[in-house]
Amino acid sequence: MLVVGDGPTGVLVLSGSSGRVEEDRCRVLAGAGATAASYRWFGDEIDRVPLESFDDALLTLHERCERLVVLGTSRGAEAALLLGAIHPEIDGVVAVSPSDVVWAALSPDRPQRSSWSRSGEPLPFVPYDDSWTPDADPPEYVEMYEHALERYADRVPAARIPVERIAGEVLLVAGGDDRLWPSIDFAEAVVRRREAAGLAATLVSHPEAGHRVLLPGEEVPPPSRLVHGGTPEADAELGRRVWPHLQRLISG
Repeated sequence: MLVVGDGPTGVLVLSGSSGRVEEDRCRVLAGAGATAASYRWFGDEIDRVPLESFDDALLTLHERCERLVVLGTSRGAEAALLLGAIHPEIDGVVAVSPSDVVWAALSPDRPQRSSWSRSGEPLPFVPYDDSWTPDADPPEYVEMYEHALERYADRVPAARIPVERIAGEVLLVAGGDDRLWPSIDFAEAVVRRREAAGLAATLVSHPEAGHRVLLPGEEVPPPSRLVHGGTPEADAELGRRVWPHLQRLISG
């Protein structure tokens, strides 16, 4: 596991489905005073990943830091929200381009399985519709996720991440032009459910930003085969908007 910095707030940084170790983001967060850690948190596929598999990383940070924050992007944000719901010692969850439901595993195998498990049991999930076909090349998968939510509406309630159980602070970051999945809708759903439970959540957004958010000081990410939406300028502006919130979380 990569660990950078020696500040009093430990930040576990989880990538999305790229699986990369977030070296650049850790560097930026350490520069702001955090102890930032990242590692490749899944194997070949995001398929029934045990939530217990994050315990060692969380414990490592908690043993050396006064406060604990989990920052995840995309599928990593799914993990961050789930971890916040089961670990009361987590002081803050930062969900960048999040989902508010558990999705099926990113695997070609059938029948479909959950992305996550706990205590050996798979979590309820929303499946994909294998009959869906994109109408653009390269495809914009946001339409696939929107279609799945409609097609399997009966599966959605059980698959919702229990954000009402998160004891720590919740910070959501989403672009209005996310073309990978509808993260702004997901983030707004988290806010509504937290508010209905008498709990706070902060949503920072930009209407022209996409799936990938660029924090101040981060390098522009390499090209991807996926359509993320947004523009480099809007993605960077969203990063600037959220940065004061991150600094406050890090400073405690």
